[in-house]
Amino acid sequence: MSRATKLKQYAAQCLAELFGTFVLMLIGNLAVAQFKFTKPDSALGVNISYGAGVYMALMIAGPISGAHLNPAVTLGLLSLRKMEVVQSLFYIVGQIMGAFLASAVVFIVYYSQINIYDGGIRQIEGPNATVDIFYTVPAPGIPNWNCLVDAMVGTTLLLIFIMAVGNDYNNLISNAAKPFSFALLVTALGLAMSFNCGNPINPARDFGPRLFTACVYGGHVFRVNNYYFWTAIVGPIIGAITGVWIYEGYLILMKRYANLSGIIHIDAVEQLDQRENEKSYQIDKQVSSESS
Repeated sequence: MSRATKLKQYAAQCLAELFGTFVLMLIGNLAVAQFKFTKPDSALGVNISYGAGVYMALMIAGPISGAHLNPAVTLGLLSLRKMEVVQSLFYIVGQIMGAFLASAVVFIVYYSQINIYDGGIRQIEGPNATVDIFYTVPAPGIPNWNCLVDAMVGTTLLLIFIMAVGNDYNNLISNAAKPFSFALLVTALGLAMSFNCGNPINPARDFGPRLFTACVYGGHVFRVNNYYFWTAIVGPIIGAITGVWIYEGYLILMKRYANLSGIIHIDAVEQLDQRENEKSYQIDKQVSSESS
């Protein structure tokens, strides 16, 4: 494939990631805004909305880019050499831009409600703050190190599941059911891990909106909560890389010691052409034994 063709492909994938992340963040943060202004007893609606956003985003971007929708997922797969560096940069730029644009639309949709809530004075902290509609914030009394651990654990679980579902030899789930399973997992992680700091498992979900709010609320959004913002970026990346390699190591152990020769992650342990050669070898061996 020529360099120009590759760049065109990467640009198409970038647009797909942008569109998919835009839809995911738009649905999710519209739900956060409604939760902020209506103050229901439970955040169940927010978590279901994010799950539905994941499902819709997968339908939009999945056939074109695989719908990473998350820089941590992209970097985790890059660590397995399943992506090229330039390609991963296109993905991440698209994801952050999609989250940025979604935040702008959420702000416009709820502009009047935001003005009513904060009196037209954009506030980052205090009882009338509205900036927490757009990005994650730690709960009172939760230090940044705890948020970092929270993000790492959540994203590790996410990537282990993504790797397991994406395994070519996983016959327990059909292709049609995979998007629903991802949506269900994101909903479950939100229900299980939102209390500390809003379940920061996606750097684009935090950094893109934070860039937008810096334009509207001011640059203090990066300094608030003792520079919390870096934990929502670094934590998921560490968690994602940890998750993919935990699962990759698990597959290698199963292949070596469990006598399960068919266990191969998507091109990670053995390349596709190697698998085809193995299949051809097995067929030739069978024909040879039958003829003899």
